[in-house]
Amino acid sequence: MFLVCGEALFDFFSDAGQVAPDASSLSFTAVAGGSPMNVAIGLSRLERSSAFLTGLAPDALGERLRAVLASESVNTDLMVEIPGSATTLAMVTLDEHGSPRYVFYNQCGADRMLETTHLPSTLDAVHAIHVGSYALAVSPTSDTLETLVARERDRCLISLDPNIRLKVEPDVARWRERIDTFAGHAHLIKISDEDLEALYPDKDFEAVIRGWLSDRCPMVIMTRGGEGVTVFTKEGSESFTPEAISVVDAVGAGDSFMAALLAWLDEKGLATPEGPGRLTPEQRREMAEFAMRAAAHTCQQRGPDLPRRHQIVA
Repeated sequence: MFLVCGEALFDFFSDAGQVAPDASSLSFTAVAGGSPMNVAIGLSRLERSSAFLTGLAPDALGERLRAVLASESVNTDLMVEIPGSATTLAMVTLDEHGSPRYVFYNQCGADRMLETTHLPSTLDAVHAIHVGSYALAVSPTSDTLETLVARERDRCLISLDPNIRLKVEPDVARWRERIDTFAGHAHLIKISDEDLEALYPDKDFEAVIRGWLSDRCPMVIMTRGGEGVTVFTKEGSESFTPEAISVVDAVGAGDSFMAALLAWLDEKGLATPEGPGRLTPEQRREMAEFAMRAAAHTCQQRGPDLPRRHQIVA
């Protein structure tokens, strides 16, 4: 089973074209989300067993998040109710390319309040752990997840997707320190060129990525939106380009890519600490193309609609 760790929230999308009854009213559509939650759902839709670990608020939205995950067959047994907390809200707008921009309301968010005492003592059913997004940078959740991956890294595949959110934690130095720390525990890292630009605007991206490559982490994948992906190993790099599509919006595309990446490894029996380092060049191409097809599916839908296994066709 995969264990996905991080934030769970509600994205609020403005209902474009809806006429409000008066100037004091706004119309929104609320969709359950958060990058790690999307990955957990994506894995389940790709017929991989997944569980989710986060702090959960004792409010109506918190209960709705639990219900959404359960409806997607994601195990919710490890979700921890945090007294006095609230469910995080994210206001989402789209730019002219369909890329999302976020403003977060989470000062009392349950997903940033996970303590080390909330961690299960054993995870015998779990063989892979995925962490990412702003849960990496906000305390105490960041420290709690670091404790978890450090404890389990010799037994479980550890995957990392920084997916940074400067609106939640604006301190770029904090992000750099946290990502470098988690990268030291990871066996597989996926990062977007946008995140690299935000974190290291004055550095060569390949130099940053090669600083993460190690005997523990033999593969880093950089996504480049519609231009495709580049897979880095200690031996070199390979770039892959997706088929051209008509994009509705890119909300959840990176999460679809990440879930498909992990699902593909699991289908091949490679979702292990040693697995990413055992891929042949042909397997890396197959993996990248599978994940790009998953992301393309999501880009052709409205919102973070992650694909099911039969929808990712060659």
